[in-house]
Amino acid sequence: MKKRTLFFLAILGTFSAFAQETDTVPDNSPEVPIITLTDSDLDTDNQSQDISGILTSSKDVYVNTAGYTFGQARFRIRGYDNQNSYVLINGIYVNDAETGRPYYGNWGGLNDVTRNKVISSNLAFSDYSFGGIGGVTNIIVRASEQRAGTSVSYSMANKSYRNRVMLKYSTGMMENGWAFTVSGSSRWAQEGYVRGAFYEAYAYFAAAEKRINESHSVGLVVMGSPSRRGKTGVGTAEIYELSGDNFYNSNWGYQNGVVRNARVGTFHQPRTILSHYWKITPEMKLTTSASFMAGRGGSTALNWYDAADPRPDYYRNLPSYYEEGDYEYDYLTEMWQTSETFRQLDWDAFYDANRKNLYTVEDADNTEGNDVTGNRAKYIVEERRYDLQRIDFSSLYTYDFKENMKLVSGINYMSNKTHCYKLVEDLLGADWWLDIDQFAERDFDDDYIIQSDVDNQNHIVTEGDLFGYDYDITVNKTGWFAQTEAKLNKIDLFAGIDLSYTEFWRTGNMRNGKFPGASFGNSPTQKFFNYGVKGGLNYKVTGRNFVLLNASYLTRAPYARYAFLSPRTRNTVVDNLVSEKIYTGDLTYFYRSPYLQFKLTGYYTQFQDGVNTTSFYHDELRTFVNYAMTDVDKVHYGVELGIEAKITSTITATLASGYGKYLYSSRPNVTIAQDNSSEVLAENRTVYIKNYNVGSMPEFAVSLGGKYYAPKYWFVGINANYFAESYININPEKHTAEALEIYVDSDPQIESILEQEKLDPGYTFDIWGGKSWRIDDYQIGFTLSINNILDNTDLVTNGFEQYRFDNTDIDKFPNKYFHLYGRSYFLNLYFRF
Repeated sequence: MKKRTLFFLAILGTFSAFAQETDTVPDNSPEVPIITLTDSDLDTDNQSQDISGILTSSKDVYVNTAGYTFGQARFRIRGYDNQNSYVLINGIYVNDAETGRPYYGNWGGLNDVTRNKVISSNLAFSDYSFGGIGGVTNIIVRASEQRAGTSVSYSMANKSYRNRVMLKYSTGMMENGWAFTVSGSSRWAQEGYVRGAFYEAYAYFAAAEKRINESHSVGLVVMGSPSRRGKTGVGTAEIYELSGDNFYNSNWGYQNGVVRNARVGTFHQPRTILSHYWKITPEMKLTTSASFMAGRGGSTALNWYDAADPRPDYYRNLPSYYEEGDYEYDYLTEMWQTSETFRQLDWDAFYDANRKNLYTVEDADNTEGNDVTGNRAKYIVEERRYDLQRIDFSSLYTYDFKENMKLVSGINYMSNKTHCYKLVEDLLGADWWLDIDQFAERDFDDDYIIQSDVDNQNHIVTEGDLFGYDYDITVNKTGWFAQTEAKLNKIDLFAGIDLSYTEFWRTGNMRNGKFPGASFGNSPTQKFFNYGVKGGLNYKVTGRNFVLLNASYLTRAPYARYAFLSPRTRNTVVDNLVSEKIYTGDLTYFYRSPYLQFKLTGYYTQFQDGVNTTSFYHDELRTFVNYAMTDVDKVHYGVELGIEAKITSTITATLASGYGKYLYSSRPNVTIAQDNSSEVLAENRTVYIKNYNVGSMPEFAVSLGGKYYAPKYWFVGINANYFAESYININPEKHTAEALEIYVDSDPQIESILEQEKLDPGYTFDIWGGKSWRIDDYQIGFTLSINNILDNTDLVTNGFEQYRFDNTDIDKFPNKYFHLYGRSYFLNLYFRF
């Protein structure tokens, strides 16, 4: 608490330093969590009178509903992964270099300064980027674009965090040509919705901008969001039933009577952006930005050597591992049902085991005669780190060469280096940990082979020391794009092109004993040239009827995170690594009038030559197994519907629905390798998953809602939501000839193995509202949202088949499931002046 108080005193001190510069203007826009509201949402007649193009922003009923209301059930627009959506901050591409995914936690808690967004959905024209097939969001954080004034808010919630405090002060553009904005926040919970999942996060933001003259401005932004949180787990139906808790979390246990989580994520990756804004002429603009980002990311986990698996939900610690009626079955059933301590981690047992394990290591740390005696750790907490350094550059040229015609062109460059390694976080009472490959030790009677680093054999590691693996992944990418848009009397047209070059490689910093010639130094550089084209038209049938058509074809370099067969141990790249190809198109009918908006869209997308790699611990092989699947093709198609009707000047009704089919459309090839051996377990094995569902999300969702905006600045809304057609993720190994070779064709177990589980449909109700008061130049208000007000905790939102599979006992590793949170709330109180 003291640290949090000092943090906000520093922010307030910064506020007071700027407070003498200028008067402030109150912010009139209400803040509503979960459901997005803008100034235009409170406007009773915000329709334009001319025949203009459709704004693809949060005003889109379907996009807004799908992104927020449907999100609680893990719904994804068009079934796309978020790597298909580009996120920019002041024009800088901020998706992760290795995975392509945007990590919103890097600016979490900075809601007040990241509200100003320009959103281009799916294939629509963007003023900032060619974009992905999921669209582009540019978050504008220029100091001069921030609403002038001071904002203070306090929030209560019951999901990840329980409390949030946010402060913001912005001068706006002052007469001396300067603009400043500072903001800070803290979010915390001793325990969130899930038992054992604590949350501690801060955020800071500072921006300055100098208007040099009418043509030139220079801006600087510094932002970051350090966080530390206890992670949640996932379980089987048996575990949820035994514990009586659909949100059972196996990651925590009691230590000296205090809850301790073994899996703690800690991240802090601050970013600095320097921008130059050049208004060349009234029609021409050039915006150039450079960004630097450096920081740490990682998560802790238990590791153990020559000891029992400590996880309480390990399959051999469950009743189902034994025959019903056996003593072990009855004992475990009773203990799971009656003892919370039994079904959680036993921290005291870890310390006891470590303090009773006296051991001598000969020739420690690669030094002959250096014999070290002490308590060798059986259990430790390790931290798996992903620390990065990243440089970005972008330059965007915009030319409105006619009143209704525009050209946008830009270049961009990214260089990212991620340092991947492990540290000893906590020895749990032991003296040291011996850095050898415990999995290889079981298979090889050779001290050289089992070394994590043969250049430092028998390495003794203590808390804070690096061990296990140590490598860098470097990704460089250069790109150029151009788009042009023309708005004519009856038709709007746009076309765009994108070119890029991507290269990446692995640099091993340890010489692994199993792969001494393929683990140290640089791997061969993987190089890919990619391109994309897209275009669209909007035919204005009348002033109220529009038909829109968009199409795109693009290629995409494989992501470095999934390109290496076993990056922890060697430089080997997945075979047949090629660029992914994506074809997509959509057709929309849109109707708008002062009282009704109706939008119906059909879409089709085809992905070809995708790559998917997964690592998991294999009990029978007693090592990590790397499962690399190539030639993965998918097809996504469906329809989207959004309707908004103004019943009266204060009452609005909405209907949003999406239905799609997301299927595998090929028979991929798989290569299976293990960490502790150069032996390839399988190569070019065919996986028969064609026409199976991609899974992990509802394919059908519908929401019916109503909003009431009272003349005296209060509002309330309600949504009824329904989710269906959800399938769990499949284990590809179950869909190979090798998995079924022990069965005759008529064996009924074949159908059980091949069947993809379909989850039950479900429904929720949400309610939200708020009220604001204005007293002179001050504004006070609150907003409240309550999701899943009927407290439906039985709705399974997602699930997956375990990659561990025993074809002699097909129920040995059952499916795991995620449940929808029960009743949750978010209350926000704010004060602005």
